[in-house]
Parts: sequence; structure tokens; C-alpha cells
Amino acid sequence: MEKLIDEIVKWIKDRVYDAKANGVVFGLSGGIDSAVVAALAKKAFPESSLGIIMPCHSNPIDEEHALLVADAIGLKVEKVDLTRTYDVLLDSIPYKSGNKMALANIKPRLRMTTLYYYAQSLGYLVLGSGNKSELTVGYFTKYGDSGVDILPIASFTKTQVRKLAEYLNIPRIIIDKPPTAGLWENQTDEKEMGFSYDVLDRYIETKTGPEGIIEKIEHMNRISEHKRNMPSIFKPM
Repeated sequence: MEKLIDEIVKWIKDRVYDAKANGVVFGLSGGIDSAVVAALAKKAFPESSLGIIMPCHSNPIDEEHALLVADAIGLKVEKVDLTRTYDVLLDSIPYKSGNKMALANIKPRLRMTTLYYYAQSLGYLVLGSGNKSELTVGYFTKYGDSGVDILPIASFTKTQVRKLAEYLNIPRIIIDKPPTAGLWENQTDEKEMGFSYDVLDRYIETKTGPEGIIEKIEHMNRISEHKRNMPSIFKPM
């Protein structure tokens, strides 16, 4: 595990140096994925890693957990409350949508914009916290939490991310809390996906699982392919 951590840290450093950047910035949500990315970033750039806490009609416990992580690893953080920004944007749009996901996905897209404001201002790269499990089924917001420069833990399933978190001494309460994207009250990843990360990770590793769930995972993978690719480009004949 120590060798793997060292490899990830070196990879982060190399990507930042290749881009002629000065450090890294990332969202600190209070969840396990962002906590692991924060710990890796702090190892890579002890003096130029910045975590941004961005509540937006969020559960206050998420900010508490984000600060707990920051305190545990000695990370510099700033808070940008996007609640009013979200409300003003919706008030400014004439069309009033009843689509729950359309409304919820504004939040990660506002966070992406905020992170790039900091990144461009400071000469940093934006680190994303997407993992292999989420990427496989498209459980992320296009041009939201996927709008980043590099993805340090995207080769690892949620199960593997938990092991990284334990080795990196992430607070136990963060490791054990139900994963959530914080899109609405009482929202959890597993409830929204319709299966557990354990089942998903088993499928990713072995291509086995309950028949109905396998079909659902493969369907989610197919319909989310566009989220993992660059936009299609028309090419004249």
C-alpha cells in the first residue's frame, strides 16, 4: 500500500509539473473520495494544496466532516457558500423545471466553476475525486464533478478507495458514513443507483453478480458512455 501511495503522489506531481502549474485545488465534500484525494494532494504538495468547501443547500454535517478531514491532515481550506448563487441563478431562468436531476446537477456545476476560478487565479490544477465505480456506471455530473484536470483515484473501486483511506488515516467516521453526492436531503449513492458499491465493485472485478443487477450495471454503463468521452466532432466526408 505504501508503494501504491507513493506512485499516486508521484503521478500527481508529474502531471502538475508537466502543466507548469504551482499546486492543486479540489472540492472537499466531507466524503471518503474527496478525503483520500485531499490526503494524496497534501503529500504531493504540502504547501500548495487547497481544499474548497462549497455548501449549496447542504447538510451541515458535510461541512463538519470536511473540516475534520482538513484538521486531520493539516490542509488549508476555504469556504465558498454557493447557496445564494444557486438561488439567484434559478430565479434568473424563465423556464421553471420540475426535473429533480436538472435542478440538482446545477450544484456540482457551480462547484466546478468555483474550483476553476481558484485554479486559474493561483496557477493550480483541479483534482477530481471520481472513482472507478462511479465512472463505470456514469454516476457523476457531466461538466460538474467530472470537470477536472486530473483524476488520481479513478483506477480504484470504492472498495479499494476505502482501503486507501484506512492507510491514509482518514477519520473513521468519514470511512463509515453512507456515500452521498449531497444532491438533496437524505440522498445516498446506493439508494439512487439501486445497488450497493460492494455489488458494483464485485461486478467490476469479476463480471459476476445477481442477473438483474448485472443487466442494470451494463445498461448504465452503455447510456453513460457520452459522459466519459469528449463531445462528438463532425468530420466532413
